[in-house]
Amino acid sequence: MEKNHYQGLINKYRQYLPVTDKTPVITLNEGNTPLIKADNLAKKIGIKGNVYLKYEGANPTGSFKDRGMTMAVTKAVEDGAKAIICASTGNTSAAAAAYGAKAGVRVFVLIPDGYIALGKLSQAMMYGAEIIAIQGNFDEALEMVIEISKNSPITLVNSVNPYRIEGQKTGAFEIIEALGDAPDYHFIPVGNAGNITAYFKGYEEFYALKKSSHLPKMMGYEAQGAAAIVRGERILHPETIATAIRIGNPASWKQAERARDLSNGTIDCVTDDEIIEAYKLMASTEGILAEPGSAASVAGLIKAHKSGLIKENSTSVCILTGNGLKDPDSAIKYSNAEVKKTKADLHEILKVIDLSEKISR
Repeated sequence: MEKNHYQGLINKYRQYLPVTDKTPVITLNEGNTPLIKADNLAKKIGIKGNVYLKYEGANPTGSFKDRGMTMAVTKAVEDGAKAIICASTGNTSAAAAAYGAKAGVRVFVLIPDGYIALGKLSQAMMYGAEIIAIQGNFDEALEMVIEISKNSPITLVNSVNPYRIEGQKTGAFEIIEALGDAPDYHFIPVGNAGNITAYFKGYEEFYALKKSSHLPKMMGYEAQGAAAIVRGERILHPETIATAIRIGNPASWKQAERARDLSNGTIDCVTDDEIIEAYKLMASTEGILAEPGSAASVAGLIKAHKSGLIKENSTSVCILTGNGLKDPDSAIKYSNAEVKKTKADLHEILKVIDLSEKISR
């Protein structure tokens, strides 16, 4: 039974990762996330082709960050680290705290005060992280943890840590294995730009090994209020409802541009309104609740289709980076759903249900 038990992405892909048989693997059995065919969404958008949603919200702490964190914490422990640190808009803090708890090391997280979804903050708190909220944004927090890790015996586990990229590249391996080849287009939200960097690295490696016939076009989308790469300049005060990608100075900026250029893809931006439209559309057509930042990939898909960038009968994969339950306040705010109240009486309940109304989708 143990032999067939999935034991996380390091154990599955160790031949492609910088680990040995002696490496003490710290895992929560992350990875192996569903690739969901989204025919309803494709039809609604008007796309004549295949659309898939890679739902990273199914990872143990509810986001793609677990892929990188299993590698970062594993290597930190292998190197004898007793403490780790990160800056975070939420998901990184949750992943670092969880994997730090599993490893038995101290975890310090710096967050921008007031700009983190409570679902994510609650995770970091429950996992036992030591949380420091600064009066500043993510970019300032990242600068500080980089400085702290240089001068203290604490390992930095943000995506500037190369082991994070190694773990996150496995998402591309899973997509190729599921589809039998690389997709034609890979849509992905861009915040700190580590994930687009990692996925392209994974695609490149499997292409070099002849496990795929081509590289997908990397289609990265920033939020308009935090579109540093699109504008070509650092944004000192980034603003967007998509807190996960509210980053004005991406750490993997140059690597993201490399992925765009070598794949003949694009890095563009979408507005908050476009993000919310996609956020609601995914939930109502496919039954998938992803956090608002995740919806930037689907918003990008919609924008690219409207611009005529997607060829007919092609295959597109959209990365949904985090679970919608990370940010329940946004779900309630933007759902426009009405909670109908009534007495605990069958007749009254049936009146509210009103089966005379036309039932349609």
